[in-house]
Amino acid sequence: MKLVILKCYMPLKIDYLVVGSGLTGGTIARLLHESGREVVILEKRNHIGGNVYDHFHPSGIRIHTYGPHYFRTNSEKLWNFVNRFSSFYKYEPSLKSFVDGNFENWPVTGSYIKKTVGINWKPSFYGLPANFEEASLKIMPEEIYLKFVKGYTEKQWGVNAKELSAELVKRFDVREDDEPRLMRHKYQGIPSNGYAEFTRNLVEGIPVLLNVNYLTNKDMFDVKKKLIYTGPVDEFYNFQYGKLEYRGQKREHTYFEDINYYQPCGQVNYPMPEHGKHIRALEWKHMILKEFSDKIKGTVITKEIPFTPQNTDEYEYPFPSERNKLLYKKYEAKAREDTKLLICGRLGEYKYYDMDQAIARAMELSNEIIENEYAAEENYSTSLYS
Repeated sequence: MKLVILKCYMPLKIDYLVVGSGLTGGTIARLLHESGREVVILEKRNHIGGNVYDHFHPSGIRIHTYGPHYFRTNSEKLWNFVNRFSSFYKYEPSLKSFVDGNFENWPVTGSYIKKTVGINWKPSFYGLPANFEEASLKIMPEEIYLKFVKGYTEKQWGVNAKELSAELVKRFDVREDDEPRLMRHKYQGIPSNGYAEFTRNLVEGIPVLLNVNYLTNKDMFDVKKKLIYTGPVDEFYNFQYGKLEYRGQKREHTYFEDINYYQPCGQVNYPMPEHGKHIRALEWKHMILKEFSDKIKGTVITKEIPFTPQNTDEYEYPFPSERNKLLYKKYEAKAREDTKLLICGRLGEYKYYDMDQAIARAMELSNEIIENEYAAEENYSTSLYS
């Protein structure tokens, strides 16, 4: 099908063209399709799902190809939605950070703070924070920041913490209790047959063209109602105002044939620079149901090393700085000028979304599209008889 389209002299006419088959694009396509709309999905990669994808190591261990995906939500509506496309087994990640030669709980627990800092600690920064470091020192003891947060953050983003937006601190959690789970959401899990199958089921029945780069094949498509684009917004406009910054992860996989488990949990953070360039090590066997993991010989460890990608295919994290925030606003304003265009998703909106947030946002946008179409049809009908 792809070859026919790319060789065709007449553009393919379609009501709704969704560029990108990740959670945002897949969810919007699903909801539009179920409302009776004509939808086609384009995917630049050779697989569906964007970064929400996994594959098997030869040992039989399932690896999340683009880093760990822990699905969680407090919304019964979202939980019911994702369970339409896969059952989920319960997985509530408990993370560790390797600090002072020990595996300590992350987020930091109340008992650790009492033991190392005391109960009457005072912030070392007051006032309105201008950057990430000041924001961190306002909400956590300085010793905790230096051991657990500063090094991890600077490895993650490749710059001094003072160059990062204060808003980034919202993703950090310093707790007064000893809750071991990373998240406290009511519903947590991983798809029973993996994310690759989950995303295939999400777009089942919808035409999907793989290995098609929309930006180099625009003339092949005649979009009648709306183009929904989930790729990088700056690339869409050929970097007209300049390039937004992103970070990605290089992933190094190591198989240990004669070790059943290498580390105490599925994810261990390495915040100290002296422990290497990687920010975390993942042991996928911990994330598999025990009835299956016990039958697997050996284990796989994946080290994630942050870098600044030049290839847009490797973009993963919008870069949290004031310069990027202002630059994105220019692209956002330009995109709003075109009523037949919707640029969305993590790369399109230059905003970090967790999986549940991405799906919720896609549902919101889908409803807006459908409601606006109904409104336009009603206005057209009224004008005929006025």
